[in-house]
Amino acid sequence: MTTNEAEAKRDLWPAPKADGPLAASVRVPGSKSASNRALVLAALSDGPSSIRGLLDARDTQLMMTALKSLGVEVKVLRRHPVGNLDVRVTPHFMRGPASIDVGLAGTVMRFLPPLAALAHGEISFEGDAEARKRPMATIIESLKELGAKVQDRGTGRLPFMIDATGELLGGEVTVDASRSSQFISGLLLSAARFDTGVTIHHVGDPIPSMPHIQMTIDMLAEHGVVVRRERESVWHVDPHDIHAFDRAIEPDLSNAGPFVAAALVCGGSVTIPGWPTKTTQAGDLLRELLTAMGGTVAQDDAGLTVTGSGSIAGIEVDLHDAGELAPTIAALAVLADSPSRISGIGHLRGHETDRLAALRTEFNNLGGDVTETDDGLLINPVPLHGGEFLTYEDHRLATSAALVGLRVGGILVENVDTTSKTLPDFPQRWTAMLAGSGS
Repeated sequence: MTTNEAEAKRDLWPAPKADGPLAASVRVPGSKSASNRALVLAALSDGPSSIRGLLDARDTQLMMTALKSLGVEVKVLRRHPVGNLDVRVTPHFMRGPASIDVGLAGTVMRFLPPLAALAHGEISFEGDAEARKRPMATIIESLKELGAKVQDRGTGRLPFMIDATGELLGGEVTVDASRSSQFISGLLLSAARFDTGVTIHHVGDPIPSMPHIQMTIDMLAEHGVVVRRERESVWHVDPHDIHAFDRAIEPDLSNAGPFVAAALVCGGSVTIPGWPTKTTQAGDLLRELLTAMGGTVAQDDAGLTVTGSGSIAGIEVDLHDAGELAPTIAALAVLADSPSRISGIGHLRGHETDRLAALRTEFNNLGGDVTETDDGLLINPVPLHGGEFLTYEDHRLATSAALVGLRVGGILVENVDTTSKTLPDFPQRWTAMLAGSGS
């Protein structure tokens, strides 16, 4: 990291404090989870595919750059002000040598290795410093078991290299996906292109974020690939063509979370246009969570509107299937009128950072009373004060800090630009929401 980069990361953004109830409509760009799945499937398809409303943020840019480095054509057709792209993806013969930068994107580091194993040549994987701490052994060992040649120097982490031969035998593989559902999705996305398909057996503790696996299965079905769930923890895919498919990407509901949660903190209402009536996104659970915490949720043709009074109820909730919402719910909990317990999120210790330790540390540095448990957080609301809030290169830490800053003056968010990972121009969107104009 250069001196200028280090200084940039120390930039402190004064989180704006709200001066009254909200009345805003905020458009959020496309789902990161769906966008990167759509790119992988389009690259493996039997013809060109169009993707409308693709998220234009660091995680998706990394995915597009990686696919291009392998020979896939990704052409931008249109840029939308909200932070979306319309693209045309044309599959081509994939070959190395190629060097893939995964950044800090779990979907890139876990979805692309199975795809890269279908290319020809040496494909190396590297990422941000924090990415080297994230668990990768499951996907690396799975690929070895399925016939890939992977050199990771026995670390089970980044960096590593795949010596790809243009095909992968496939077959049966046993994985422990208890730390991330992305291990299952990463194999499923490419499995139809394996010579014998794949049968995945999960062993270990329950898999977190199961809605993300269902998203993968549903999107594969749209490309003509059937995933059979033979038992609760067994998935099978036969070898099959992945057909081209034109799709539109839904708004990212988890990224909408801080905005709709702001209505509970400030009072007033926030509307998210385009909120789907049916979705596999884990963020849709916000409708239930925000209701339980004192908000009123209504959905109509205009979108989803959350209305709050400024009073927040504590909550006891298991977020095992929607851990990405934990930073938003934790921020509401430290401002609530009664204690909260968030459980089922021990796997967040292996995300962009150790989110449980980070949330506990940073909220407590503001005077909070947050305790870690084996699988979550106990939050006892107490008066907070301003101060620096470190983000640990984690976009959801930054948005969590902004949410608390609506009520607590003097919060300085370190490196708020880390939000560009999945949500471009977050500070401007946040300020526009407070001004009542949305974005």
